[in-house]
Amino acid sequence: MKSLPAFVLAAVMSVSAQAKVITQSVAYEHNGVKLQGFLAYDEKIAVESKKVPGVLIVPEWWGVNAYVKGRAEQLAKELHCVAFVADMYGDGIATTDAKKAGQLSGQFYGKPLMAERARAGLDALIANEHVDPAHVAAIGYCFGGSTVQALAYTGAPLAGIVSFHGGLLPVPADAADKTRAKLLICNGAIDPFVPKADVDTFLASMNAGKFDYEFISYAGAIHAFTNPNADAAAVANGLVGKIGYSPSADHRSWINMRTFLIEVLFPPKK
Repeated sequence: MKSLPAFVLAAVMSVSAQAKVITQSVAYEHNGVKLQGFLAYDEKIAVESKKVPGVLIVPEWWGVNAYVKGRAEQLAKELHCVAFVADMYGDGIATTDAKKAGQLSGQFYGKPLMAERARAGLDALIANEHVDPAHVAAIGYCFGGSTVQALAYTGAPLAGIVSFHGGLLPVPADAADKTRAKLLICNGAIDPFVPKADVDTFLASMNAGKFDYEFISYAGAIHAFTNPNADAAAVANGLVGKIGYSPSADHRSWINMRTFLIEVLFPPKK
């Protein structure tokens, strides 16, 4: 990815320092399933006549919880964009039980439904009156990281996607011709759910397909490294050593994501 001029980063940081974020629930549907997304945007956007970039956020397998809503607010404030958390399960369901989360997320892996449900969220974001449909990206955490990969491979109108500690999906044979998005993959270097064989296969597919991608591994980080609640969730669900928070990886990956999104969503005018 290209380095951004200092004045671009300074401008975005200046805006974020002054921003107040408006949030609201948004009802939408997919194939008869009632969904409840979460919208966040800088209050200044409401009075501006111009449209701004939008970012779809797909949650961890826990669903639409306080953590991912907080990430939406953080993103809206820092990047002066519209952030929208997709509801993958219906009715804004959230859980803290790994067994239930596994059942809920398990219905999507290896099926078209994963990208289709995410696309419903993307369409809801794009339909927002404040969003510039030509400048839209998607980010996702864990299950959500895999989901935004699947969405990108369908040729969805995305400038870029960011996967945080997501499982690496097999790259479809036709994905190289379809994919419009640049990809940033933020991976825990010792994530037990993402073995070296998966990484090697993924990188080989990226290179063979000539995707525009960046793959970053964070030292010492395991699954769910961005979530401060991961340590407590690990204890509660018997996942100690498998999921856990890494302050350094969280901080670094957020900075990497922000730089990436500024590049793909705020390109210099020609």
